[in-house]
Amino acid sequence: MRLAIHHRTTYRYARPVVLQPHRMILRPRGSHDITLLSSSLSCTPVADLEWTQDVFGNLIATGIFSQAAVELVITSEFMVEQSAVAWPVFRIAPEAHSFPFNYSSDDMAHLGALRIPEHGDPEGRMGVWARAFVRGASTDTLSLLKDLNAGILGSVAYRVRDEEGTQTPLETLALASGSCRDIAALFIEAVRHLGVGARAVSGYLFDAQQSVDDPGSTHAWAEVYLPGAGWIAFDPTHRRLGGANLIPVAVARSNRQIMPIVGGYIGEPGDFLAMDVAVRVRPVS
Repeated sequence: MRLAIHHRTTYRYARPVVLQPHRMILRPRGSHDITLLSSSLSCTPVADLEWTQDVFGNLIATGIFSQAAVELVITSEFMVEQSAVAWPVFRIAPEAHSFPFNYSSDDMAHLGALRIPEHGDPEGRMGVWARAFVRGASTDTLSLLKDLNAGILGSVAYRVRDEEGTQTPLETLALASGSCRDIAALFIEAVRHLGVGARAVSGYLFDAQQSVDDPGSTHAWAEVYLPGAGWIAFDPTHRRLGGANLIPVAVARSNRQIMPIVGGYIGEPGDFLAMDVAVRVRPVS
């Protein structure tokens, strides 16, 4: 399936402000089932773009602005070929079929912090909640992860949340609600409490069955590393497994590291008026 993505972010100010450098993670990651066919990134006012890669291999564009502005528009447009199947079969290494399992020394070294819970849990509530999905002393690893992926919505309801940032996993459990990034963060933290490597993913969702008028949107989900199969996509917001309908842009230990756009301005706090984001994902022939 060939998809065209249009992502426009507009910042408005009460008077001309000096724009500081803006860090943009908007170019999708290629993989065996995602091929980038074309890509463009533009800013108004015009910015000098400096491209780099971060420690996770994400492509970062830093925009340097030379003039003040009352409005900043950042537009990313690209086309990808998405070939992920709806019902994937994962060839997990035999030693990882049953949970708990041990990673090799090399995998342990490379996963590093991706196996360590990010947030404190002094009362052990997160660990207890995660281990409740373990059905016995030895259980099928993929079935356990599927149960966790599908079971989160039994404790947490999805809601649209416009506030910046991500709730901590314990906040999401206490509130019993969260956005896609909050739900993904809860899944990741639970997986790490089970000793399994996981990372956060940001990108786009295309689902023709979701809405006739708006089948595409920005989205956040998780990936879990299992020996043999590699990184497997888990989308607990939709109780889905595998990369179908997903277009990844960036991966990291946590969502805060892969915000699409991070930047600021020099001026008074009241100079900022509004930010608008428009995303369109559509199939093309």
